Amino acid sequence: MKKIALGVLLALLILVTYTTLDRNEVGKVIKFGSSLPLSGINKELGLAVKEGAATYFKYTNDKNILRGRKIEFITYDDKYEPELTVENLHKLLDKDKVFALFGFVGTPTIKAIMPIITESDIPFVAPFSGASFLRNPPRENFINFRSSYADEIEKIIEYLVDKKGLKKIAIFYQNDDYGDDGYIATIKSLKKRHLSVIAEGTYRRNTLSVTQALYDIKSSDPQAIIMVGAYKPVALFIKRYREMEKTKTIFCNISFVNADELVKEVGYDTKNMVFSQTVPSYDDTNIPIVDEYRKMLKKDFPTAKYGFVSLESYIAAKLDIEALKELKNDIDRKNFLNKLNQLSNEYKKRGIFGKVFLFKYKNSKFIEIKSDK
Repeated sequence: MKKIALGVLLALLILVTYTTLDRNEVGKVIKFGSSLPLSGINKELGLAVKEGAATYFKYTNDKNILRGRKIEFITYDDKYEPELTVENLHKLLDKDKVFALFGFVGTPTIKAIMPIITESDIPFVAPFSGASFLRNPPRENFINFRSSYADEIEKIIEYLVDKKGLKKIAIFYQNDDYGDDGYIATIKSLKKRHLSVIAEGTYRRNTLSVTQALYDIKSSDPQAIIMVGAYKPVALFIKRYREMEKTKTIFCNISFVNADELVKEVGYDTKNMVFSQTVPSYDDTNIPIVDEYRKMLKKDFPTAKYGFVSLESYIAAKLDIEALKELKNDIDRKNFLNKLNQLSNEYKKRGIFGKVFLFKYKNSKFIEIKSDK
């Protein structure tokens, strides 16, 4: 209760302070700020978002793409805890005076700061979340590049029910706003097909407490399980589920899980696993921006591994820079948002954003599922 009160107090403090700032001032340094998990149980996700964006921002500065202006990318660790996200936002707005917020990670963490960013005009760009509240109702200063969780789950259910003819679907989800969003989307998608969830199980955020969920779901013997969680608890659930007995159950994971880390956590035993993603395969070098990403990432982060998360963040960062470049000297937040919307629509027409792709993992790589009965 004290934590909630402190969070509300901080939010009010930020809003009061923020209204005193010159919100359109742009000098030689344009600051983007982010709060994301850089430590804790979900750190690999936050690190991948940071690496992808930092790669393109560094390239921008090295090549003087903005003609004398530099990008500064400021990141703070929130450990995937909402109270820390509120504190970090205070630093970004009050101390750092960022031009835009970029790449915030997580549904419950973002929800904690919604009152502040909704009442402001600061651009809130490319959040790594497919939550419905970020899309409905539409807000002028919110730019979502990725598809929603509802879009991802609809694609998965279409594959399971319409293509494979399965009817016994369960759901395992994180017991917070992120999990609830996925749960509601699953219920709605199944209802369209005159079906309902046959079992459900939850776990608490930032824990590995999956035991009760295992028993709640296993007894119903589902043909498939929709997984709406982080990679470590999801991996533990899958490994323990398989240990209980041999199973043909299909484990279906949405993009937030971080498929690359999940594959490692299950020891590369990816039989009967499906992954939805909001960007194309990072191995498809026939797509120019993917080829570019691979070359750039290895140049700036030699030890980093290619992945869906860093690819998405790289593309989003590139879109930001393209918008700023086209604005030339007419840079303010309103113009930036308008230009981003235009470029976002172009990328969506090209199939880079705004789509959902399904993958399996086989022979050490992700293979897109295009027509699989």
